[in-house]
This record gives sequence, structure tokens and C-alpha cells, in this order.
Amino acid sequence: MSRVRLSLIVNASRDDARALAARVAEAAAARSVETHVEICAGSMLAAAAHRAVADGSTIVAAGGGDGTISSVAGALAGTGVTLGVLPLGTLNHFARDLHIPPDLDAAITTILEGHVTTVDVGEVNGRVFVNNASVGLYPRLVWEREQRQRQGRRKWTAMAAAAWTVWRRYRRVTVIVQPREQPPIRIRTPFVFVGNNVYQLTGLHFGSRPSLRAGQLQVCTAPELTGTGVLGVMGSTLLGRLASFEQFASFEADELTIGAMRPRLGVALDGELVVLDAPLRYRIRPGALRVAVPLETAA
Repeated sequence: MSRVRLSLIVNASRDDARALAARVAEAAAARSVETHVEICAGSMLAAAAHRAVADGSTIVAAGGGDGTISSVAGALAGTGVTLGVLPLGTLNHFARDLHIPPDLDAAITTILEGHVTTVDVGEVNGRVFVNNASVGLYPRLVWEREQRQRQGRRKWTAMAAAAWTVWRRYRRVTVIVQPREQPPIRIRTPFVFVGNNVYQLTGLHFGSRPSLRAGQLQVCTAPELTGTGVLGVMGSTLLGRLASFEQFASFEADELTIGAMRPRLGVALDGELVVLDAPLRYRIRPGALRVAVPLETAA
């Protein structure tokens, strides 16, 4: 049996980063697993993951929210090295969809037990995402929220103020959407949402993904939606009935190009704001990422 070497990467923005690292190292030592720890700023997460791969780690565990998980996953996709997930964020969409337990000790056990599955990742202009990447309203919302957080506001207070500002200054983006081997479609929409696999848009499991191995991107738009209509989208979302909203449109593709009138576009990549050159070229990478999961998910 090959030797297990675990690298743990924790976002330095966490006040409990060192305590978390000690907790993981203790559990790993009890199973005779060699552990290396890096606590680093968000901009250095991917570089730390690349170092871990180069140093021969067989598992690289990421401790943080979806943005942290995504940064580390981007470095591991296609390498054969397993991603371990310590879901320490607010929403933890990726962990939830793979049934990785939110309890920290249970998540550590999941990583060390060695049950693995492969999942798809999305990619836009060479940047990997595990959940979704969108243009339009959401990147603007993220930018406005971050400005307020820098001024000292708490995350959810900043988000509420940002949402009000974005709605008051409502605008649509004009994009040319072209799935592979299909004619381009010109759309004026407040957002283009591209998901790694298909999200549930109705019912009790709204916002979750039944599978991360179906090999498809999900593309959602709202052509010609007005500012008032955004309130309708929000209401349909809260009621779990977004798919039935009249101006909501969704389709699936394995490759997609989004062009725009401007040379660069803000993109919300798993909740983190990046600026990318247009056109945006999306693709799905089937089974590109190995992830440590509970036995029932691996099965």
C-alpha cells in the first residue's frame, strides 16, 4: 500500500487557523499519517496546493468556505491527488452536494478514511470552478459587498446594503451566448449563471445538485428581465420555483462561449470576484477531480 501524505491548507483569514491545524494533525497522527500544514492568505492558496502536489502529497485538504475549496481544487484537478474538504464556510455548497459532514471531526474522519470519488469541474478561460461562475448582477453584488466589508461592516449587513445598491442601479449585460456547434444567441440579461452540473431549480432540494458527474454545464439567463422582474426572480427563488418563472431560461452544454461588448468581464467564480478577458470560454472537465467523501457517496 502506498504511503499516505496529507497536506492541510487553511485560509489565514480564520482566527482559529492554528487550532484547526493542530486538531487535524492530531487526528492524522493517530492513524500514522504524515501531515504538512500551510496557513496562507487567499491569494496564495492555489500556490500552496501546487507545492503540496510537487512535494508528493497524496491528499490535500482545504479548510475554509467554497472559495478556499475552489482555489485548492483548481490546483488538484487533473493531477490524481485527492482533495479533502473541511467545510468551514457559510454555505458550503460543494461539501453539501457530496454529503461531506459539516461537523469538523466527522469531516476530518472522512478525509482520513480514504473513500474517494471523482467529480467534474467547470472551467472558464483556464480557471477551474467547482460550483458556478457567473457574470452580471452577482459579480457586481460581490464587489459592492466587499467594499462595505472593508469599511468594517459584517458580511450579511454588507450583503444587504450591496443588494439594495445593485438593485437601485440595475442594468443588464448584452452577451452573445454560443453553445458548441450551435449558432450564437444575442441576449440582454441581468445575469448569465453557468453551473458545474445541473442545479435543482424547484422543490425541497432547490439549489442542490443531484450529481457532480453528469458531464454538463448548466446555463441560466433571464432575457430582457426588468429591475422589477428581479424581485420576481428573488421571490421564485425563495419559494423554490425558479424554473417556472416566465422570463427564466436554462439549457445544458459541455462547452460554451460568452462574448460581450467590452474587452473584460467581472466573473463571480465560486463566490470570488475575478476579472477575465472576453470572450469567456467555458467547458466541463468530466471526472477531473478526486475527492475524499463518505463511504455512501463513494459507493
